[in-house]
Amino acid sequence: MQKLLQVDFDFTGPFGDEMSAMLVGLAESINHEPGMIWKIWTENQKAQLGGGIYLFENEAYAQAYLKMHSARLKAMGVTEIRGHIFDINMPLSSINNAPMTGVLA
Repeated sequence: MQKLLQVDFDFTGPFGDEMSAMLVGLAESINHEPGMIWKIWTENQKAQLGGGIYLFENEAYAQAYLKMHSARLKAMGVTEIRGHIFDINMPLSSINNAPMTGVLA
């Protein structure tokens, strides 16, 4: 069963276009993570938060990515990392036009 992973962490930037330019290589590498279907990058400059919403093929892949990503962030000096794995309620998500490309209903 596919799983949604939500990650956020304290982040002082860069944000916006500068973040996009700096992290292209990281974004491209994430496409090669086992079991990853898609990612939505999230940022909130006002609250000083960064993160993402990911869709994985199953919970094992989501757990493995969260462990690896948390270690990577800690190596970059990030200390407050929050990660949650969720089931997806497809009937309700479909009503609200969720971006579920690659998800089997």
